[in-house]
Amino acid sequence: MAVVRVRVLFFGPVKDIAGMAEDTVEVAAGSTLRSVFALYALRFPKLAEMESSLAWAKNQRFCRPDEPLGEGDEVAFLPPVSGGAGGHLREICDPRTGSFFALTEDPIDTRALAARVLRPEDGAVVHFEGVVRNNSNGRPTLYLDYECYLDMAIEALAALGRDIAGSFAIGKIAIVHRIGRMQVGETSVGIVVTAPHRQPAFEAALEAINRLKRSVPIWKKERFADGEEWVEGEWDDSVRLR
Repeated sequence: MAVVRVRVLFFGPVKDIAGMAEDTVEVAAGSTLRSVFALYALRFPKLAEMESSLAWAKNQRFCRPDEPLGEGDEVAFLPPVSGGAGGHLREICDPRTGSFFALTEDPIDTRALAARVLRPEDGAVVHFEGVVRNNSNGRPTLYLDYECYLDMAIEALAALGRDIAGSFAIGKIAIVHRIGRMQVGETSVGIVVTAPHRQPAFEAALEAINRLKRSVPIWKKERFADGEEWVEGEWDDSVRLR
């Protein structure tokens, strides 16, 4: 029987359950994402319990569990997102609109982002910064660790930004998310929207952060004095294809 070799990636709490960041498995030709998931669900019963909350990806695109697999495909079973060294890890500058999207390990400078996207005809610049707070439901937070599905996350950020730019009367939008360890008071995500008028700029910035937290594969782990835990989130309905 013909077989294909598939690379499997694990992120966030799924990585903790599996005890590894990636694996390689051989499956029968014609196997689907669901059949690969079933192999790991047998090995890790806690993973099976998460199935209803997972999103599925093949080659860095969201897809349905019945998606067929071929030789060399890369697959991932993605837990709900919890959005929240030198240069950017990944960046995309939209050639049509000039909007900008990036993932970085460095501190985020929203003033520099504003200078990058501000046009002479704009009369409003809205800055949003998501900042690490010192507690979670009253439990003191020491610091946060963010991780992401790097190549998929930058494409998702850019797709989100393009959609926002096409849905609101704005000029440009810039979104940068930081990855790695962040201390209390540091900025984890920065969004800048420029527009001729203030109302669409505010509305676009709010829509961007709300959607980012539900559609971009970035996960957050909170570290406390007495332990740690991944922040639970949920996928946007448009992401969890069933």
